[in-house]
Amino acid sequence: MFIFSFKLSKKFIVLITLLIILFVSSLIYFNFGHLTANSSSDGSLENDYIKWVDFNVTLEAMKLTSKLDIESHTNNSEIKYNWIELLAYLAAENGGNFKNFKKSQLDSLVSKIENGESISSLTSSMKFYDYYYEAYSAVLGEFIGEYSIQVLKDDGSLDFENRYGLKAFLPIAKNYNFSHYDDFGNSRSYGFKRTHLGNDLMGSIGTPIVAVESGIIEHLGWNQYGGWRIGIRSFDGKRYYYYAHLRKDHPYVSSLEEGDTVNAGDVIGYLGMTGYSVKENVNNINVPHLHFGMQLIFDESQIDSPNEIWIDVYQIIEFLKSNRSEVVLCDEVNKDYSRKFEFMDTLD
Repeated sequence: MFIFSFKLSKKFIVLITLLIILFVSSLIYFNFGHLTANSSSDGSLENDYIKWVDFNVTLEAMKLTSKLDIESHTNNSEIKYNWIELLAYLAAENGGNFKNFKKSQLDSLVSKIENGESISSLTSSMKFYDYYYEAYSAVLGEFIGEYSIQVLKDDGSLDFENRYGLKAFLPIAKNYNFSHYDDFGNSRSYGFKRTHLGNDLMGSIGTPIVAVESGIIEHLGWNQYGGWRIGIRSFDGKRYYYYAHLRKDHPYVSSLEEGDTVNAGDVIGYLGMTGYSVKENVNNINVPHLHFGMQLIFDESQIDSPNEIWIDVYQIIEFLKSNRSEVVLCDEVNKDYSRKFEFMDTLD
């Protein structure tokens, strides 16, 4: 009886071990965003799109790689860097964990490229490089590139200047104070228990809020969770920006409507404390702040579904502190602000 019991226990342990291995393997596969549905009639895969992204790229990594990208283009260097390629390489090298990132890794990569190796050859054996490149392109794809902006000339006139560089703006206008901490994933209880899918930027009521990126206004109006809010979709369709808890009575720039196109840095609304009410125009938020969130969209089925992908934007906000849009009072009657220097986005 003892021997029989031992044999059963041994088989049970083997079975449990196999189940654990299968479970862990499926989690890894899911986390790298390559779950696919059934094959279609022609043999091609359907629903082969990224379903999960953990964006943990650090401020240091974004600063270093963006500098290489921008300087190589503005100086018309023989080698022109793409910061998303560099970040994807570093992610693949560190298993997606930028806590392990060291500047020496980037220096080594740059040295190899300058010695004639291509990014394609360097990444050919990296299992998840393609995943990271697609994921980071969705997050940062239009942050750096060509644009035109008005500049003040020595004679006091304004003229447009073509530039290459950072063309995404901090959502808080220039010369307005704010504070924040990494609160992504914190618990929320209004309505139902859930996690916080954005970053709260604490500031003063009426602070002008600007569009981080150029795009089209998809949503404008009241939401019981976000109060007066604005939803803007990037031109490439990959990013949905959510600006919530805007000011009571005068939440938006007066002329703003759904379907409008806005440029990066345009004033879109004003910081407030509305929300947490089914009744419109109610201040039920305890502290004035802007809730800022970014949703990634790889397939339209991910919108308004349990499969939404919201990323931690804390490090992105830190990165965008270097690029803020200056604003001026443009309408005394409606107390509306507008950007001081006009901006024109140049899309590829």
